[in-house]
Amino acid sequence: MNRIIVVGAGFSGSILARKIAEECGRKVTVIEKRLHIGGNVYDEWDENGILVQKYGPHFLNTNKYFIIEFLERYADLIPHDTKLLSFIDGKYIRLPFNFRTLQQLVGAKKSENLLAKMRRAFAGRDRVPIFELLENKDTNIRAYGNLLFEKAYRTYTAKQWGLEPDEIDKSVLERVPMAMNFDERYLNKDFQYLPKKGFTDLIEKILEHPNIKVKLGIDAVSHIRFDESNRKIMYDGMPVELLVFTGAIDELFGLKYGRLPYRSLDLRYEYFDADKVLPCEIISYPQADGYTRKTEYKQFTYPRPNCIKTVVVTEYPITYDPSNPAANIPYYPVLTSDSAEMYKKYLCETEKYGNIVLCGRMAEFKYYNMDVCIEHALNKFEELRLRIEE
Repeated sequence: MNRIIVVGAGFSGSILARKIAEECGRKVTVIEKRLHIGGNVYDEWDENGILVQKYGPHFLNTNKYFIIEFLERYADLIPHDTKLLSFIDGKYIRLPFNFRTLQQLVGAKKSENLLAKMRRAFAGRDRVPIFELLENKDTNIRAYGNLLFEKAYRTYTAKQWGLEPDEIDKSVLERVPMAMNFDERYLNKDFQYLPKKGFTDLIEKILEHPNIKVKLGIDAVSHIRFDESNRKIMYDGMPVELLVFTGAIDELFGLKYGRLPYRSLDLRYEYFDADKVLPCEIISYPQADGYTRKTEYKQFTYPRPNCIKTVVVTEYPITYDPSNPAANIPYYPVLTSDSAEMYKKYLCETEKYGNIVLCGRMAEFKYYNMDVCIEHALNKFEELRLRIEE
């Protein structure tokens, strides 16, 4: 009963493994299903010297400096303000939607009165969710909210989630609010960085500790058994003191209540004999057929010297299907009332056992941004410390 096992080597699992190993002085075994660490922030150098984020673009944005201080122990962090564009009606529009966007969509002359109304209606606010525009009492603000919603939010949501906006949890659509100024940063977070050597190198440094052993290419679920009489989790037939689980909770319990819905991404790569081909590092395409975003990694991941090519990755959202090689990675939990009820059933199953802890987007079925994921793992450790040190 002295084994501590962490399932998953993404941010959640790696941070918890490091804290337990370092601050509690305990040996930890990290079990990872994939053949690499890092989860969905995994990146690797391609043959052209470009650092490619294999599962789509990731940036570190936070308002809490203690998160930056923690990560700086393991990596050199380079300041990087994330700036995006959106391609609407044949032209590039600033994303997040801001006052410049408003002028681009309605024209400079017509914008004067609307800008004044916006400033009065949302005085003191930096960012405002689209729903507040749609519900505003002023007819001009509502009309502009509807313009944005129909040209961008509705179409993008339909592709990204395979659902209409009214079917999905409101919090998802509020992730990219409109800026009530001319701020061009995608998120109005105080601290925005990228790890100089990439996220994989960062995770590798977090896991570098004599008390941590990492095992790759192992499906931990096939090794886990439930001792119902003693209310304990078993691994390879032996009891464990603590199982930290960051994987898919429905798969842990054999899909007994059904499969929780996730969206996956079919990522398609195109190489060009050019230094740069996109006007911005990431562009969203709410009106395009089938795809949502294009990313040019060379613009923000610091390519190696003499790199003469560039790569653009196009994202085609698709329903998660573990049997489909193009859709077998769960990226985003689809948060609806039905999926919330299904998750509660799985959560009740875990509460029967005293030696399992859930952490992370898949285990807790929540849409965590990276900064929230890191903060949540650090807070989760403080909860676990007392249990481990008893």
